[in-house]
Amino acid sequence: MTAFDRIVIIFNPQSTGNAQESATELRDELAARLPDLPLELAPTQHAGHARDLAREAARTGAPLVVSVSGDGGYNEVVNGLMDAGNDSAACAVRAAGNANDHRRVTRQRPLADAIVAGDVRRLDLLRLTVATGEAAEVRYAHSYIGVGLTPVVAVDLEKGGKGSWREIASVVRGFSRFRPFPIRLEDGRRRRIDSLVFANIDEMAKHARLSDGGAPDDGRFEVITQRQTGKLRVLATAVRAATRGLGPQPSATHYGFTTLAPMPLQLDGELIELDADTPVAVDIAPLALATVF
Repeated sequence: MTAFDRIVIIFNPQSTGNAQESATELRDELAARLPDLPLELAPTQHAGHARDLAREAARTGAPLVVSVSGDGGYNEVVNGLMDAGNDSAACAVRAAGNANDHRRVTRQRPLADAIVAGDVRRLDLLRLTVATGEAAEVRYAHSYIGVGLTPVVAVDLEKGGKGSWREIASVVRGFSRFRPFPIRLEDGRRRRIDSLVFANIDEMAKHARLSDGGAPDDGRFEVITQRQTGKLRVLATAVRAATRGLGPQPSATHYGFTTLAPMPLQLDGELIELDADTPVAVDIAPLALATVF
């Protein structure tokens, strides 16, 4: 017996990694081990299509929607599940592409074994609310939301392309051009920040350890803040995160601020451009995501 009535495997056939091959391998293994369970490969056709595919797949029944992707592709699938609003639907991720911090941190066994076992667990999500005029846009993140230096470097990575030497050049370029961003907190205080990260997992960017003690199912997120300190301090913090970690960090269930200048925001690797005077709120959505890992 399995916890699911069907499995839909979503992947990007144009991925720079091995997404299509990995998706096919997973489908074939599951077909051999779960011969009576319907399986479907669902290739994406354009940016944002994974969210649409996941939403449609999760509307009815008890499906498992698997994303074969990096963090950004999995973000789309998670948001598609949340759009569907079906508590019987679950999702999972098989790492492909440039990086998948979420899979690396939460992995307990090979994904096919977890799917066959059918042990569904629930994890928290980060809920991002961005006010736009009289409306509000809501999106979810499985791992982290960041403003400041992190998304600035990510923007340059998107421009410079993936690959070790290109990544290094992009990081150096983003660091050299970086300027602190001004925000206003909900109590009226103003801050100029170098970096502000809300984390549902304790690692990001393959090697950086953001905090000690946080977990993706504890009902809270960690807040890693670096106020304006100068570039050498920012560099020292980055080196510390990549070597011995940043140590314990404060946690919260809500954090709100208003942008005082245009700035990029990063949501599990997906980039959003925020206008000045935009109210932003980050909240925990406790145990919102059904998954296997």
